[in-house]
Amino acid sequence: MTDLIKFKLNLAPGDTLVATSAIRDLHLAYPDKFKTTFVGTAGYLFDNNPYISQMSLREERYAEDIQLRYPLINSSNKNSYHFIHGFRKHLEKELNLIIPPTEMRGDVHISDKEKYNPLIEGDYWVIFAGGKYDFTAKWWNPHYYQSVIDHFKGTIKFVQAGLEKHFHPKLNGVVDMIGKCEDRKIINLIYHSVGVVTPVSFGMHLASAVPSSKMVNRACVVIAGGREPVQWEMYPWHKFLHSVGTMDCCAKGGCWKSRCQQVGDGDKKDNPERMCEYPVELSNNISCEYNPLSIPKCMYDIKPQDVIHAIESWYNGGVLEYGV
Repeated sequence: MTDLIKFKLNLAPGDTLVATSAIRDLHLAYPDKFKTTFVGTAGYLFDNNPYISQMSLREERYAEDIQLRYPLINSSNKNSYHFIHGFRKHLEKELNLIIPPTEMRGDVHISDKEKYNPLIEGDYWVIFAGGKYDFTAKWWNPHYYQSVIDHFKGTIKFVQAGLEKHFHPKLNGVVDMIGKCEDRKIINLIYHSVGVVTPVSFGMHLASAVPSSKMVNRACVVIAGGREPVQWEMYPWHKFLHSVGTMDCCAKGGCWKSRCQQVGDGDKKDNPERMCEYPVELSNNISCEYNPLSIPKCMYDIKPQDVIHAIESWYNGGVLEYGV
């Protein structure tokens, strides 16, 4: 008899993306045992997914509701697990089953229409030069991003992406796709890209989860600083630029601080204990609502040349070739 499960998750899209791996691993371990559906944030990530089905009203009535969670994060500075395993391990407890891990990535499936209709032609890198306002401690210096773009002028095409409602200072010399890639369009953009530059973000998880139309594993440079434990976030084929262990605030692992300046949204992330201990005020003029803008020292100490060297490694190694 097939067991019916309705998975629920109402967190950020990145959490939903990582959760796709646990649902995949469940079905691979127990073929035909479960019929599953999903209700929550970023449901478009399950488009074309063979493990998610529509249920009739009668089936929904008898389905078991399971809230997807990842309590392993609470010990992430001490254990050896990646975020990928958080949802899977919790699901094992919920179902009282052993679910062996399979791929070290989320599970995104591409339609034929997406495969043959790219939003942007040619080889290009997607750059996420900002982030959400709830975690300003993940931001890098916008002028550093511009320095990276300028360095590769004429050799690498960059496409800047991100939601209009988030913090994404516009860069020069890029294809501007800010606010133009909602839902499955961002999947299309990532699928046809050769690389991604991003802080720890939805974009980082997309770079790993979305298959590549052009290479075995898409290039990705992650500007991480010292906020998250390396083993919890880093995918094996990414260049993960971190500061964990180099400062007293992250000597034992990620600090998990949220912000460098108060946002004023009433969220507890504005509380002093959630604020970065070593904010660096940026002296150069940056057009945004924070004047001056501050970023964490662990991020400030990662320089444009570090990102440039990381990007160059795929070209020096022969996986990619220059040319726009």
